[in-house]
This record gives sequence, C-alpha cells and structure tokens, in this order.
Amino acid sequence: MGSVKDLIIIESPTEKSLGRGRFVFSDRYSVFDYGEMPDHIDDKGKAICIATAYFFEKLENLGIKTHYVGLVEDDKIKTLYELKKPTNVMEFKMVRVIKPDLKDNIYDYSVFKKEKSNFLIPLEVIYRNSLPEGSSIFKRLKEGSLTLQDIGLEEMPEPGQKLEKPIVDFSTKLEVNDRYLSRKEALEISGLYESEFEKLINLTLFIDDLITEETRKINLNNEDGKVEYALDLERNIMLVDALGTLDECRFTFEGIPVSKEIARIYYRKTDWYKEIEEAKKKDRFHWKDYVSSPPQLPKQIRELISLIYKAYANELTGIEWFETSPLKDLLYRVKELI
Repeated sequence: MGSVKDLIIIESPTEKSLGRGRFVFSDRYSVFDYGEMPDHIDDKGKAICIATAYFFEKLENLGIKTHYVGLVEDDKIKTLYELKKPTNVMEFKMVRVIKPDLKDNIYDYSVFKKEKSNFLIPLEVIYRNSLPEGSSIFKRLKEGSLTLQDIGLEEMPEPGQKLEKPIVDFSTKLEVNDRYLSRKEALEISGLYESEFEKLINLTLFIDDLITEETRKINLNNEDGKVEYALDLERNIMLVDALGTLDECRFTFEGIPVSKEIARIYYRKTDWYKEIEEAKKKDRFHWKDYVSSPPQLPKQIRELISLIYKAYANELTGIEWFETSPLKDLLYRVKELI
C-alpha cells in the first residue's frame, strides 16, 4: 500500500459498489517523501491504529460520514472499547482509486471531471493553526510559490506564530511527489463542484476543532495536520485514510515536537538531507535516483519516539494499552536530546 501501512483487499470496489478492505498499520515510517526508512518504530502501528480509531468513532457518533468500519481482533470487527488488547488492523469501506495520467511530466486530471461517485478525491487537505519551525509555509513564502495574501496574512510570519484563523492548505495525493496547490488548483483537479469544495473545507475546519479539543485535554497544541476524503456512492463527501495520529498531525508540548517531527529534526542535520534538497532541485520526479540510503536513527531517539507514540495512544483514549512513562516526561527527554 505504501511506506507506512499495508492494504488487504477483501472485496474490490466497482463503479457501482463500495469495496471492503483492511489497513495493517506497520512500524515503518517515512520522512521527506523518501519512503520506508531503515529503522522501525516499535509498536507504532498499533498506537497509530488505536488513535485513528478513537477519532473515527468520535466523528461517526457526531454524524460525520467516514469509511471506518471497525477494528479487527481475532478476525472479528470490534469498536475501540471492545478490544482486549491493542491491534494494528482496521477494516474500512473501499472506494476506487483513479490515477491521473502523466504525459510529458505533466499530470492530467480530466478523468475526475467525468466520474460521478465512489472515488478517492486526489487531494491531501491540510489545516494549519500555527506555523511552527519547520513548517513548509516559510520555505514556500521564501521561494515565492506562496504569497501572504494566499494565507490571509499582512506581514511575514515568525516561526511559532499562532494564527488567528486556521489556514486550509492543499497538496496532491496521487503524484510521485507531494506538490502544494493553490485553492484554485485544488478545486480544478479535485473533480468537485464549488459547493462541494466549500463543504470539504468546512468539514476540515470542524475536524481540526475536534482534534484540537481532544488533544488539549492531554496538554498538547494541535499545530497542523492532514486529512483525506472520497466521494461515496451517493456523492457524499466521506472522510478516509487516517486522522489525528502522530503521523497525520504535528502536535507540540511547551514548544517540544510530539510527532515524527523528532526524526525530521535529527535528519535535517545530516548530509543525507542535503542530498535530498539538491536532488529535488535537479529532478522533482526521479530525485530518489540521486540520493544515497539514509543513516539509521540513534537507538536512544528511536526508542524515545516509540514510547511517545504509545503514551499518546494511552492518554488520548484514557486506556493503558501500552507500558510507558507519562507523555510529558518523555517530551522533557526529547527537549534534552534535540
């Protein structure tokens, strides 16, 4: 399926029917669009599965359409609170994944205007409540690919700046490399009508508020995150993939990162990261051909990230799924390391 989770197809979707599938959340992780990194983060898959199920079940109870069916334990479908132990398998309703055509290094999305329903919307939708250090916003403003007007600001932002209103941002989902899009470009490739596109934005802001509220209870700041959507058989917008996890979101605690951003911070100091930056300038489609294999994470950092994923799942759900120290104690250790 991808660099961090695998897909089991139980029943394939068709033009007129939803399918059924299972995500197997792995202990793999990815940074900078590289793909699978050389290390695995112990129990990350189970912790991610628990966290995303928590938010899916919250949203389902609030009447939001999602592709979530349940969690799998002993080959039975269960709710989060019916589980006897943590699982890394989630069952969901499948839609069709239609790919844009690539011709002469240009993607053609015209197929999405012809489709009526039951397909993955080819966007990653990003909400931003603040602009922490490392946010892509700063790089894009510097490059000129983004303007202050695009994000509703009058002055150049500073790292760590809180936003008065959240920004909804967009990137491609089905291209070789993620590519940021203007709102106009996102609407154009999405296959949505303008009214549907506005509903997608409002739904994203609602989800952002829910994640902010839930994670504030465990003293985390919801800095930014991403969600994905599909159209169901009746052309209703349906939330898909995963949400509210340490892979999909960037949280902080007293300015300390609470996500795989910890790994990104480490790798940004390496020669390997410099290779990536240069390779992407050379060839944005085949840049990986010019990059060597990444170095492994130091054991101390890898083990600490594992404990953080587990502590987040424990404290978010209020259930001790994993044996680990309190999240805030682990994050103070991060502060000492990085």
